Amino acid sequence: MTFLDLMTHPAFILLALSAIGGWVFTTWLRVKHGYPLESSWGQPLKPMHSNEQLERLKLLTSENAQLQAELGALKDRVQTLERIATDGGNRLAREIDDLRH
Repeated sequence: MTFLDLMTHPAFILLALSAIGGWVFTTWLRVKHGYPLESSWGQPLKPMHSNEQLERLKLLTSENAQLQAELGALKDRVQTLERIATDGGNRLAREIDDLRH
């Protein structure tokens, strides 16, 4: 059996048509229910940005900036606590006395 005979075999034709029909059906369902169409690599074909998405992006950006600032403050506090925990007792006592005077 040659390749051409295999390509014209009814089972192969039926399989090819069912695969194409399944692809058309799933694409139709996505369009019908408002899902974005994607390329074969999963990237949107026409990225749509609504006002709601832009507002959400702004909120996430500001929240990210706040969390980064808080993380910086916490890093400073941990660094200070590590210094206190690892330094000798005499040095810490001397610094406390210097702060009292």
